Amino acid sequence: MSFAVEVVRHRHILVVRLSGELDHHTAEQVRTRIEEELLTGLYTDLVLNLSQLTFMDSSGLGVILGRIKRISQLGGKMVLCAVHPSITRLFELSGLFKILERYDSEQAAISACEVAS
Repeated sequence: MSFAVEVVRHRHILVVRLSGELDHHTAEQVRTRIEEELLTGLYTDLVLNLSQLTFMDSSGLGVILGRIKRISQLGGKMVLCAVHPSITRLFELSGLFKILERYDSEQAAISACEVAS
């Protein structure tokens, strides 16, 4: 299956849409792409849209945990939205839902970041 990282800019919020499978083959691509955007200094918050992400392994969890730390260092907020059902169980078991807010839609996640700023 193919993998894609789509970046959308919304004021101070970086929206990243992932599709396909996030595993040890694609984790570095996601890490690098997000870091490139964050280095511009334009963003404080990050929304991860996982509606089209169908698989994730521990490498993907590592990428997400690393981005939480990075956004925290910037004084921003990171949230998840539209988490694909196949990924939900992994997040429940790993405890990620205890440290990251999740929203049903991308617009709801963006609105939550705007209110927090």
